[in-house]
Amino acid sequence: MASVVLIGTLDTKGEEYAWLRNRLVELGSDVIVLDAGVGEHEERLLADVPAERIAAAAGAELRTLREGGDRGAAVTAMGEGAAAILAGLHALGRVDAVLALGGSGGSSIAARAVRDLPIGLPKLIVSTMAAGDVSPYVGAKDVTLMYSVVDIAGVNRLSRAILGNAAAAADGMARAYHLAKAVQTVGGRERPLVGASMFGVTTPAVDAARERLAELGYEVLVFHATGSGGRALEGLADSGMLAGVLDLTTTELADDLVGGVLSAGPGRLTAAGRHGVPQVVAPGALDMVNFGPRDTVPPAFEHRLLYAHNPTVTLMRTTADEMRELGRRVAAKLRDASGPAALFVPRQGVSALDAPGAAFADPKADAACFEAMRAGLDGSRVAVEELDLHINDPAFGRAMADRLHHLISGGPS
Repeated sequence: MASVVLIGTLDTKGEEYAWLRNRLVELGSDVIVLDAGVGEHEERLLADVPAERIAAAAGAELRTLREGGDRGAAVTAMGEGAAAILAGLHALGRVDAVLALGGSGGSSIAARAVRDLPIGLPKLIVSTMAAGDVSPYVGAKDVTLMYSVVDIAGVNRLSRAILGNAAAAADGMARAYHLAKAVQTVGGRERPLVGASMFGVTTPAVDAARERLAELGYEVLVFHATGSGGRALEGLADSGMLAGVLDLTTTELADDLVGGVLSAGPGRLTAAGRHGVPQVVAPGALDMVNFGPRDTVPPAFEHRLLYAHNPTVTLMRTTADEMRELGRRVAAKLRDASGPAALFVPRQGVSALDAPGAAFADPKADAACFEAMRAGLDGSRVAVEELDLHINDPAFGRAMADRLHHLISGGPS
């Protein structure tokens, strides 16, 4: 039987969660209820994991949270505690889907609770906040948001329809996930997963690498290096689902350094190394920083080399000093990797715009980056492979793919 975990603030949403639990039981799901509410309330719904246990899992006391009067601290603690309880249930194989509902506080608790669960495990939040900017709730994980339309305040004709759809969705996703687990348990074999990073200006290289990796027996997941794509790649590497990472397009590091709009944050290019996942990296598209339409480029950059990629995207060429710092950062991240890693350097340019005669061609700036990477990795376990090719030469992508296969198979860097 598939298991659905309900996470909610039963002090304010007890009636709604009782209705959800009953509906899920009618549909055939095994239901586990976590009470993440801090306030006093009548026991309309007997929680399988009471609020006291969730607070304790976060290293807090429920009474202290109640008496403290700090709603933000309470929400944070209950989110952390719910995440810890969920992790334990998942380790026991008792989580096939998670369903939650709430306003801003309840949604925040649920979003934190599911953040560390693996990608692919269904996570559904019915929220009053789902019609606005949902990035704080989704992050880099596959969280599904459903707009509640009306406030979650009692069960009525409209909320029954919406909550009924949510229960049916969670039950269906849980069944599918549970079945997939059973297939894997009895010996179903799937191709190992590789994560790859790509931008429009590095597409030919990634296509060549992806085709080669498919020939070698891998399934390749391609992530668009738009900030959210890089965070998703890092999250998947954190989840343990990847056999290797082909990080050909590290352009988000340039946005993080200079202040572009597609930064994936300072944690980019760290998850694979932290978990020992084999990785092969290239300085793909480090020659550019991304902004929106031309009139949105900050005045401080008016004197810089700008290129209108399309009406909504303006690219700015990174300088030699910026490229040098990017090279240093790439090297530092790879040097800290606990697993096998290799760096591939395309001497003839790092993007479609950084080719002889192209808009961003600047061999001196590229050389500053390459030299910083060499210096930073000198004496390390990370192999540096320099090829006298442009990054989009198919041979470059294939060489990276072959090296990644070698590292995954247990060969030395």
